Amino acid sequence: MTGNQARDADLKKELSATLQARRELGEEYESALVDSFLEKVEQRVDGAVDRRVRRQLAEQQMSVARGARSPQSATDSWGERFGFGIVSLVLAIPLSAIGGGVADLPGLLVAWAGILGVNVAWSLRTSPRFGRRDESPDADWDE
Repeated sequence: MTGNQARDADLKKELSATLQARRELGEEYESALVDSFLEKVEQRVDGAVDRRVRRQLAEQQMSVARGARSPQSATDSWGERFGFGIVSLVLAIPLSAIGGGVADLPGLLVAWAGILGVNVAWSLRTSPRFGRRDESPDADWDE
């Protein structure tokens, strides 16, 4: 008998005992018996969920330890990088206008230096070549 079958058999025994107790004790104890049985069922469900969560966490830790791609780095996709670039360019328009309007060419250069600095910092933060992620430098080709 497997673990699940044994747990199912135990649960059937509990249900049978609860029904037998209800027959012997009468309707006045019905809600207490049902509550007791449901508490036992809830404990079984909680135990099963806990085991599944622990197993999934262990699998994730093992895959990270083996050098596979971490679950968080899977969200840092090409689309995220592309979106950051688009937002950067969209914000560059008003920043260029303000910088150029206030201080002419030096203001425009300062605005673009700031835009470049933000993009370089973000690129270094997310780049696998600088040790932040748990993936190889060639991982960008896999996407």
